Amino acid sequence: MSRPRTPLVGFIDSGLGLVDFADAFHRRVPHADLLLSMDPDWMPYGALDAEVVAERIIASAQVFSPWEPDAVVIACNTGSVHGLAPLRAQLEPGTPVIGTVPAIKTAADAGEPFAVWATRATTVSDYQRGLIEEFAAEAEVHPVACAGLAEAIDSAELAAVDTAIDAAIAATPEHVETIVLGCTHYGLVEDRIRARRPATRNLHDSPHAVARQTARRLGLDPDDPALAAGHGAGTGGRVLATYMSGRRSALPDTLDAYPAGLRLRRIEAHG
Repeated sequence: MSRPRTPLVGFIDSGLGLVDFADAFHRRVPHADLLLSMDPDWMPYGALDAEVVAERIIASAQVFSPWEPDAVVIACNTGSVHGLAPLRAQLEPGTPVIGTVPAIKTAADAGEPFAVWATRATTVSDYQRGLIEEFAAEAEVHPVACAGLAEAIDSAELAAVDTAIDAAIAATPEHVETIVLGCTHYGLVEDRIRARRPATRNLHDSPHAVARQTARRLGLDPDDPALAAGHGAGTGGRVLATYMSGRRSALPDTLDAYPAGLRLRRIEAHG
């Protein structure tokens, strides 16, 4: 399959969690082309056994094969936990695979109390417990299960989003001013979280860190101002293809509810 000689990066998630990550990367490397692979038939991944999650990550990446991407990003915490190693075993060293991890270490390094908002499954997982023990053993950490928030974000039911946010706020101690977003979906509603909880001074998410790492794995300097400005590149990058559980699709209209989604829809290639 012929394509422009520009970077091509594939993004994987069960749902809309990949949107912020694809958008952050495109803003850092605007001449890059994007491939998106969501898996609505099997979401949420947090409810699946580890082996099944790994299988779904590999299946989601396989749809990229004809495009020969230069890198693949697993924009899902659960998917990264269970699928990163097996996908790297299949694709690397030829194709770099980048995973995601909640910014627990970043929050802990600040030395202040913080909450970790995540799905119910992630909140009680050995994975999150291990991250807290490794990076925040001496910190005051408050895990908060955000029931229904990721699902409401996927469906763009904003009333349900606000209800889920309010429930998470009620479970977050008032003195806590820092929140780590432990699900890749949640960054899409950062503005709503801040509006409904003005006491939140810091929201830690990982799309920009992952975008920088992806650029580095492509041999690019993420701190080069010319890179973000698109200097030396041809036309701006596009979303070349979107897949839903392996089926070729278009970006869903629900993306219009989110600024990052609108930006991706504007660069979607048609035809």
